[in-house]
Parts: sequence; C-alpha cells; structure tokens
Amino acid sequence: MSRALIHPLPRPAASRTLLCLSFCGGGTASFRPWAEALPPDVELVLYCYPGREGRYIEPFAADWSALVEDALTAVRSVAARRPYVLLGHSMGAWVGFDLTCRLEAGAGTPPRGLVVSGADSPTRWVERARRSRSAAGPDERPLSEMTDEQLLTWMSTVGQLAPEVLAEPELCAMALEVFRADLRLSDGYRYREGVTVRTPLQVLYGTDDDLAAPADSWRPLAAGRFRANELPGGHFYTPGVWARLPESVAGLAPSPAR
Repeated sequence: MSRALIHPLPRPAASRTLLCLSFCGGGTASFRPWAEALPPDVELVLYCYPGREGRYIEPFAADWSALVEDALTAVRSVAARRPYVLLGHSMGAWVGFDLTCRLEAGAGTPPRGLVVSGADSPTRWVERARRSRSAAGPDERPLSEMTDEQLLTWMSTVGQLAPEVLAEPELCAMALEVFRADLRLSDGYRYREGVTVRTPLQVLYGTDDDLAAPADSWRPLAAGRFRANELPGGHFYTPGVWARLPESVAGLAPSPAR
C-alpha cells in the first residue's frame, strides 16, 4: 500500500473521491476529520508529501517538478478507481492547479472539479514575493530565506502552529524543517503564461485572509466553469468552517437517491 495516500475512513463502495493536498509545511492530520463531513458516497483520500508522517524517512522532494511528479503517481492511482475532485489548500492549491494542467495535457485522467482554497493566484507570485522580501508580516507570503523567528511568528499568527507545538523546542525545530523545505519548493514554482484549466474551478477564501488573492485573480485561469465562495475567518477560516469545509465544495453535493 502506498504511504503517499491516506484513507482516514475507507469507503470501498463509494462512487466518488475527494483527494486533498496540504498547505506548506503541513501533513494530513488537519484534513482527517473531513471524512465525517462528506456524503456517504464520497471517500476522503489525502496525499502526503515526502518527508513527513508515514513518509518521514523519505527525503523531501528535490524541487517543484519532483513534487508534482510524485503527486501525479498518487493521483493516477486514485483516478483509476473512481471519479474524483481535487482540493488543495494554500500551497496545495498551486500543486492542484499544476497537476490539473498536466493531467489535462495528457498525463492522466483530470479531476471532475478543482478546488483552490486559501491561496493567492499563481499569476501573482512575482509581485507577492517581491513584497514579502521587504515585509515579513502575516499578510505577506513567507519565503525560505526568512529567519526561524520570522517563520515561527508567521505560522503561529495564521494558526498553523498550535501553542503546544510552540512550547516544545524539538517540535518547533521539526515544524520549521518541514516548512522551510516546502517553501523552497513553492519558491521554485513558476506559472506558465497563458495556461488555463478546463476543469470546473472553485475558489474558497476567508473574509479575513490577506494571503488569498481576490477571487477574480483566479478567474482568467478558468477556461471552464468558475465559482468563488467567501467563508468566515482567516487563512484557515474559523475552526467550525474548517472542520466541515467539504460542505462548501460545489462538486460534493449528495448524489440523488436511486
């Protein structure tokens, strides 16, 4: 069994899959409760990036291309079983967009829907990176060259690190190692001018999230259906919204009774 794919609540009889891609520095733990928020005919599957959780002994991906190639292998195995919706949060939104572009170009079966959550449009990367190098506040995108203190402050401010982790130096060191490794990957991602996706694209963003670009910045990347939904809270929404985020995904409404 692949260590890259986690099935928190296996549903072998499900007719659809929600495949999730984590944020920068994240694993799968934050997404696992979503299994209870899904219709009974949808199975939650989580892709685990190299270098954490069950893949801790594996090296981090060498670069963005290596990460996406690794993720493609996982996506193909999911797509071989049943139709799926792809959801990525923060950095995972960029991974999901790049994956969908490659799948539509012939690398595999594209998803039935792509959901990008809590993410700036990849077309705005250069602008945001330039601003981040002059300001390390929580409303700017973190970069790999920032100090440990700056990164810890950023992670704790947006709600990515629990107080219990901040109180343990060893846990902080581990969190920083993973976070910085993922930042190096995302720093290397470049949007290819003019690339769009035909897959229906849905944008989810928090009312108080300064990291997520205006939803309309994603609209030019959609060659097919486009939908945007504003949700309460910041980068990870409110705890209640995050716990049941799949209920906001347009393509996951319960299937009609037969």
